[in-house]
Amino acid sequence: MPGESFRFIHASDFHLETPLGDLDHLPPQLRNAMATAPRDAAAAVFEAALAENIDFLVLSGDLMHPVAAGPHGMSLLLDGFEKLHAADTAVYWAAGIADDPKQWPEAVPLPPNVTLFPRDRAVAIPHQRAGRTVCSVIGRSSEGRSTLHVAGFQTETTDEFTVGIGHGIADASALSGARMDYWALGGPHNHTEIEGGATAGALAPGSPQGRNSDESGPHGYVVVDVDAEHTARVRRVETDRFRYLNVAIDSDEIRSAGSLRNLLGQKIATLTNEHGGRHLLISWEVTLDNAEVLPSVGDPTELLRNLRRDHGTTNPAAWTTRLTVRPPHNYPKSWQDEDTILGDFLRASKKFAGARVRGTATSSDDASTSPSNGDRLDLMPFTEEHSDLSSTASSLLGDVPADQRETILAEATLMGVELLRGGKPSWGRKS
Repeated sequence: MPGESFRFIHASDFHLETPLGDLDHLPPQLRNAMATAPRDAAAAVFEAALAENIDFLVLSGDLMHPVAAGPHGMSLLLDGFEKLHAADTAVYWAAGIADDPKQWPEAVPLPPNVTLFPRDRAVAIPHQRAGRTVCSVIGRSSEGRSTLHVAGFQTETTDEFTVGIGHGIADASALSGARMDYWALGGPHNHTEIEGGATAGALAPGSPQGRNSDESGPHGYVVVDVDAEHTARVRRVETDRFRYLNVAIDSDEIRSAGSLRNLLGQKIATLTNEHGGRHLLISWEVTLDNAEVLPSVGDPTELLRNLRRDHGTTNPAAWTTRLTVRPPHNYPKSWQDEDTILGDFLRASKKFAGARVRGTATSSDDASTSPSNGDRLDLMPFTEEHSDLSSTASSLLGDVPADQRETILAEATLMGVELLRGGKPSWGRKS
């Protein structure tokens, strides 16, 4: 039987207690905006809930840790709840791990329009408008796990459109078995959709504001419109004030642009235009798969400084959080064949790299095929030449962890090549 159309907003993972991360330096002109970005993004959700003519607001957990966020964070939530109460808009809140209901102060009651679901059972609520039920809302707060306990949402079946609200993720088969029309989930900080989890959609909208380079790309909430035939349309809305981006660069792009600096400037102009006038926090990963472009790279430390000066003070700003230059794995054969110190150096580096590969592929008890001690890279003698080194520094330098040796050898090779070819080396390629 046809029902009534309705609209709601689904948001989660405000994490008002967590500031922006992956920042080794706070640009003075952006400090205030960075400090308030998580609050601004969360406030945008409440502003939309008041402006979008919604029937209710769904919050799927981890809004904040009351103690860590403090009165500043709690006041934002309470102010938003009170404004929605004045607008006669219901709020359905399934708490996650950070906002465990037990953490909420008893002395701070929630407004009557807010339903905070319990942890020990699912609660079904018929949402009504003008005395008529438009949908059924079934929610349960998290018991402290990152996965959703779908079996805990079992309730009586109903003909109304059903919205399941919980914190955590489950696979599509488990979610579909609960027979919700829409699963409003939380937990992942990036927008996540679980295909086949429910007829109208099973998704976690992610945090309204990313916090680090692992949370790159757009962030916001979703608006769900359901018509009288129970057909739903889900629309994403972006709220992030600062957007983290991870950008990969290869040698071909550098060659085409003439230099790495030119290329990064071009990409920043494009990215600024693509991302709607918001501030960008960019991590660059440069892979030098062709050593012949080395002269076009320059000094990463100086380049980082120039990028921040030229593009990090504009409005909107494009601030480079990290510039990593990955050394090439191979160098031109003509360089290796030279009867020069450079050729000797590259041949020695190749020998040590080969020993590293053979040593990794050979079991420790197979002495017949393991690399000889003469081929193994031993840095301890070099530390002994510097009497002013502390014992801790000598130990760290002389006993390089196995999983870091290949990277260190590649960086040392690149540094040597730059010196021997008359260039200006960078003492450390990660900036």
